[in-house]
This record gives sequence, structure tokens and C-alpha cells, in this order.
Amino acid sequence: MNNHYFSFNQILSVTMILFAIIDILGSIPVVISLRRKAGHIQSEKASVVALIIMILFLFAGEALLKIIGIDISSFAIAGSIVIFIIAMEMVLGFDLFKEEVSESLSIIPLAFPLIAGSGTLTTLLSLKSEYATQNIIIGIIVNMIFVYVVLKNTLRLEKLFGTTGLNILRKAFGIILLAIAIKLFRNNTGL
Repeated sequence: MNNHYFSFNQILSVTMILFAIIDILGSIPVVISLRRKAGHIQSEKASVVALIIMILFLFAGEALLKIIGIDISSFAIAGSIVIFIIAMEMVLGFDLFKEEVSESLSIIPLAFPLIAGSGTLTTLLSLKSEYATQNIIIGIIVNMIFVYVVLKNTLRLEKLFGTTGLNILRKAFGIILLAIAIKLFRNNTGL
């Protein structure tokens, strides 16, 4: 399952999965709202902190699971359920997970939990059961570069896509996430 080599196909898959779960394009309205409240968002700080959180969790998350006696497959199944719920939120347009607004907006809630939230962290450990670690790290880095560019250009992107365009993107990535959740569930349950 977990190959120990660089694979363009794995990197592309991981990048697309993380892109869908992070859903930074779908979060543009939230980011714009946070920017209005704070006056300014530190894009570099938010991106770097989210990157560090994800890489640390990628390595320490499995050890933490071993300490509490949970195997990767069980965690992957739990992750697939979380991803399924997030995807349903995206497709149907409702929110089960409510986030609180803090004064240090670049770190909380932007870097965590908006970018590196429970869905992203659960996905990372789920991906570890199927993809090589180095390919996951490259996928994380590619996504954080994209997140940084989006955060730097949220107002331009809002004008470019418009409300309807952003809603279409969000629903399209929701459907992709549904398929990913089902695949993860099937691969880790043997169905």
C-alpha cells in the first residue's frame, strides 16, 4: 500500500484530495469576512503555521494513535466519515461544524481550524494508509503555496468568480470529496 518512492500520480492525487478538503476557494467568503473584521490578515503567517501543523500531525498523529491503541485503518474509516460529512455540507450548503472568531485571526481560525482543520488532519492520516509520506508532504507544500496565493488575492478572486462561481466550485469539490470518502471507506473495510 504505502510505497517508498516519489510518484507523480500519488503527488497529484494527494494534492487534489487536500485541495478539495482544505477548500480554500470555498472559504474565500469566510476569509473576506475575517479580513473585514481584522482589517488585515497575515497570509504568510497563516500559510506557514498551517503547513507546520499538517506536517507535525502527519508524523506525530500515527504515534499518538498507537499510544491510545487505534490502528491507521480504523482512523482512516473514521476520517472517511468526517470527509463524507464535510462533503455533504459543501454539496447541500449547510454547516454542521461551527467555527468561532478569535482576535489572532491569522492563526485562529484561519490557519487552524479553517485551513488545517479536523477534516484536513483526519485526511492526512487516512492518506498515510495509501500513499508514500514524501508524496503527501509534497502535496501539503503545493497546497500551502496555493493557499498563500489565494489569501493574498481573495478580493480579486471574489470579483473574478463572483458568488455564483464560488458556489459552483464549492459544490463540485464537495462531490469529489464524497467520492474520496467512499473510496477511503471501501479500501479500509475491505468492501
